[in-house]
Amino acid sequence: MAHVVVDPITRIEGHLRVEVEVNEKGQVTDAISSGTAWRGLELIMKGRDPRDAWAYIQRICGVCTTAHALASVRAVEDALGIAIPKNANYIRNIMAATLTVQDHLVHFYHLHALDWISPVEALAANPTKTAELQTALIQNYRLNLRVPNEVTTEAYPHDFPAATAQYFAAIQAKVKGIVDSGQLGIFAANWWDHPDYKILPAEVHLLAVAHYLEMLDKQREIVTPHVIFGGKNPHPHYVVGGMPCAISLTDGNAPVNTARLAIVDRAVNFARSLINNYYLPDLIAIGNIYVKAGKVDGGGLAKTRVLAFGDYPQENYKGTSNDGGGYFENLLVRSNGVVEDFGKGLANAKFFELKAEDLKEDFAEGVQHAWYKYPDENDRHPWEGITDQNYTGPKTGTATEWQTLDESGKYSWLKTPKWKGKLCEVGPLAHYIIIYVKSQKGALPNPTWAEKMMLDQIAAVSGVLGVPAETWMPTMVGRTACRALDAQLAAEINKFFFDKLIANLKTGDTATMNNEKWYPDTWAKECHGVGLYEAPRGGLSHWVQIKDGVIDNYQCIVPTTWNACPRDDKEGHGAFELSMMDTHVADANKPLEIARVVRSFDPCMACATHMYNAKGEEVSVFSTAPHWR
Repeated sequence: MAHVVVDPITRIEGHLRVEVEVNEKGQVTDAISSGTAWRGLELIMKGRDPRDAWAYIQRICGVCTTAHALASVRAVEDALGIAIPKNANYIRNIMAATLTVQDHLVHFYHLHALDWISPVEALAANPTKTAELQTALIQNYRLNLRVPNEVTTEAYPHDFPAATAQYFAAIQAKVKGIVDSGQLGIFAANWWDHPDYKILPAEVHLLAVAHYLEMLDKQREIVTPHVIFGGKNPHPHYVVGGMPCAISLTDGNAPVNTARLAIVDRAVNFARSLINNYYLPDLIAIGNIYVKAGKVDGGGLAKTRVLAFGDYPQENYKGTSNDGGGYFENLLVRSNGVVEDFGKGLANAKFFELKAEDLKEDFAEGVQHAWYKYPDENDRHPWEGITDQNYTGPKTGTATEWQTLDESGKYSWLKTPKWKGKLCEVGPLAHYIIIYVKSQKGALPNPTWAEKMMLDQIAAVSGVLGVPAETWMPTMVGRTACRALDAQLAAEINKFFFDKLIANLKTGDTATMNNEKWYPDTWAKECHGVGLYEAPRGGLSHWVQIKDGVIDNYQCIVPTTWNACPRDDKEGHGAFELSMMDTHVADANKPLEIARVVRSFDPCMACATHMYNAKGEEVSVFSTAPHWR
């Protein structure tokens, strides 16, 4: 039995430590997932003007900034009963879809790709065969699924992969120079001699490395809609009641005019090209080889229980949790719900719809194994949540030099979120499992065009892999594949709402702000709300209580908190821990499989962990680097 520690797991946002027990057969018998820093940002929110909440809380992270801003304004608007104008809703959906496309693209190529492909293996590739492979991938694995009735604004694809022997020979020479120098730079710190890197042909390695390098530059062009509508990226601007951008189709000096809308149009179409021509063909090709090689482990909690909130409200709504708010009833993607026992086969899977009234009772967080304390240690609804740190240290080692964590006590700075007392996995995989099960169970009688597209995507991938969806989806490969499908869906949703925005502006409606309840004297003395968003990493929720015109309590339950949470003694392990326990490790001294399955979630520990007290002062610093194995 080997005790394996990886601390920190790199190529993720923030700090994460995992410990696993691996037996002589390569089976993981136990696993610990620990967020290694404290988030106290909720304490900073107390006493602040709720109209400013989005600006503070999106500083949780420098990657998914707009996700937290969007969830925050939705929470405050839910509490205050504010309906936003059509244009503001369209723009918010465009910004949300833009983030999803860019986030997934960056995750696959720059955070996760090196778990699958190797620059060292790429040196053995034949550039001519690589060019032939590129052409074949476009022909065989390009999923031609697009938004129906789109307004065509491009004459040809904005970007197309190079497919010549000369191009790949030049990339190979560049990589060879890096490898021969002994200074791998961006390709350093990996187990390149791991046997899993032999699964893919050398030509796949060279092609994927080439696209890795290309995407370092291309991905930045996708987020220009954030700059046009929100002023900048990261941390674009929002406003309670709508969006802070005046629009005119006739005034060339307007903050958002026809020239700037044309920039958004180009970014939207460019993103579609990158997803359809690069990301999806690359991912399906790699995933197909892995599934054929029997690499269908790492599903973990996805087999037992997944949760999503759904997203992209189509028209005006007035709140999420309040009666008659209409949020769930207006979603373009109605994945709001929970699916249990998908791993037991479609016949045994159970779907539970999530409604507005469920938000008031069904959600809670526990601190049994988290470095926090509640007055009675019982789970608490997020509207009643408390952020009170209680660091107890590791099982062995010192407060700053950990050896092993205490799995029987407290061992993480993350709380444990629950739905009806149960742990859930969230993310694009959950999003897709729920829509698939809803459809197969007859709970989706009139699917929207986006839901139909999701079902077509699942059918297409099942056809390529030659196995049913319930076989490939609840696996590590399936989790990664659904992220690519979600990127394609978001790219088309981006186009859908951009077309709706332009069509509405042409009617003469240019409103982007509803300020009827801007002033505090129009608010209830006490109120509360929740803002939901199906973020790139999964279901995100912000919970706010407002009293006497200021924030009385603010709590965030982020996707990585759901997935990376510590175990619960009654309900078992969270998604990270179970996925590791569902993964075979070939060599305990080179646990590539553990890092790969964890990174398949696209962890964002920064969203789950921050280090401030109520005065904004640094509390303590934990140096994790010396513990890396």
